[in-house]
Amino acid sequence: MALALSVFFAACAASRPAPLPPPSPVRAAPQATPTPEVVGMASWYGPGFHGHKAATGAIYNQEDMTAASIAFPLGSRVMVTNLDNGRSVEVTITDRGPFVKGRKIDLSHKAARMIGMLDQGTARVRIRLISKPAGTREVGAPLRYWVQVGSFSDRQNAEQVRDKLASSYADVHVTDVLDADQHRYYRVRMGAFATRAAAAARASDSARFGFPVVVVTE
Repeated sequence: MALALSVFFAACAASRPAPLPPPSPVRAAPQATPTPEVVGMASWYGPGFHGHKAATGAIYNQEDMTAASIAFPLGSRVMVTNLDNGRSVEVTITDRGPFVKGRKIDLSHKAARMIGMLDQGTARVRIRLISKPAGTREVGAPLRYWVQVGSFSDRQNAEQVRDKLASSYADVHVTDVLDADQHRYYRVRMGAFATRAAAAARASDSARFGFPVVVVTE
């Protein structure tokens, strides 16, 4: 009997499948491209611009979480970190600026206060892209120029202006953008143009239609 049991267990052991090797550790796949970042000087703007129209067509409120930059497309969400103290804030790019050499972003009064740079007026920051509107230029790509013929809260009004201009120009289109309060605006634009001079020439020619015309940079 003992001999029979030994033979039986030996046969079971021989037929039992070998244990599987431990699974390989899961590795995160690297991003195709690194998250775009810009490092440079930040400043802030407030009282002199509060209540005026921003580049998106929205009214600038210095207590909104917004900023002005030409390094990122309008409508981009970015994280701004003060490199002196490590404090960060998330803002939406709704305007163009700053127009001072070496500066990369103008924060709203509230955003500047949150990262502790009001007293100094400027700070060295890192600006990391969170998201940007589809179809806009890549961060670091050459700037493009557009001729904007109004910004409207009603899409139908924007389309009426577009249709009137389309009889003379083939590159008229309507784009939309959300401001910091999630209000949507519809912009009538022509372009893009590779140089400001080319955009200015179109702006001068299209002024005959009687619409407010401005050259914008993106």
